[in-house]
Amino acid sequence: MSQLSNLCLTASINTSIPDLSIVVPIYNEAESLPKLIEAISQTLQENCLNYEIICVDDGSKDSSTEILRQMASKRHDLKAIIFRKNYGQTPAMAAGFKYARGKAIVTLDGDLQNDPADIPMLLAKLEEGYDLVSGWRKKRQDHAVTRLLPSKIANWIIGRVTGVKLHDYGCSLKAYRNELVEDMNLYGELHRFLPALAYIEGARITELPVRHHPRRYGSSKYGIWRTFRVVMDLLTVFFMKKFLTRPMHVFGFLGMISFGLGTLLGIYLTFVKFILAQNIGDRPLLILAVVLILTGVQLFSFGLLAELLMRTYHESQNRPIYRVREIVSNKNED
Repeated sequence: MSQLSNLCLTASINTSIPDLSIVVPIYNEAESLPKLIEAISQTLQENCLNYEIICVDDGSKDSSTEILRQMASKRHDLKAIIFRKNYGQTPAMAAGFKYARGKAIVTLDGDLQNDPADIPMLLAKLEEGYDLVSGWRKKRQDHAVTRLLPSKIANWIIGRVTGVKLHDYGCSLKAYRNELVEDMNLYGELHRFLPALAYIEGARITELPVRHHPRRYGSSKYGIWRTFRVVMDLLTVFFMKKFLTRPMHVFGFLGMISFGLGTLLGIYLTFVKFILAQNIGDRPLLILAVVLILTGVQLFSFGLLAELLMRTYHESQNRPIYRVREIVSNKNED
């Protein structure tokens, strides 16, 4: 190790609060884990970055847990968070965000397909004033039919639904400002929608092409069975983006339409019954009118309940409905 690297490492260890936190979810990555930690630390030390590495073991079934324990007990720059069982990548990233102390946070996968050498480039872009810099695996080293094509379709759909158009939502290599992730609560499979969630919080987002290497160890943890969960979470993100602070606008609007149509049908049937003296008891329109009126009342009630839940959600967490980027003033305040 060069003298410059030694000085950088010493400065990193002696500083209580790091400038950068690296969050790495780990699940059955025993073969790649030592090489990954070494590659990350080498890159950051060469760039004189004050950092910490947080590896979250998501209930690995191989020797990843033991390897992580041994490495964390010997290294000053590594913290191991070990789950009791496998919860998924979203909880792993949420735990990493919770324990991260750095002013900036970078996430990447533990399989060595993301290149740690790209981290300084993402941080430099972050310093230009962005809140989130997302990696784009422009030359992705995955199977064209089973991975690339579904990914392109998913990225297009997610971009259209959320309004945040990125080439590669699935790339784990991303850089965030710490204050941004503090405002985001992750559930389900929401880790893949982090740019969309950040956009809801008013973040400035960009993406950069990054390197992507073929998988050297193990096998992919993703399968087609995740598609259903992704679709459900996409609908959740869409609703949060559009109606998080005003759910009555969607439920109330639909309720008014349903109730209005049912009422019009009811007026028409009343006219037919009493003015035209025709029987309406066996008409499907009567059933439709009743269903529309009841549906309208229910949707309106759902809107009121959703409004109460949203108020509880924001007030219980002392969560404001706005985000301040900066305050500019030439007046000195005590």
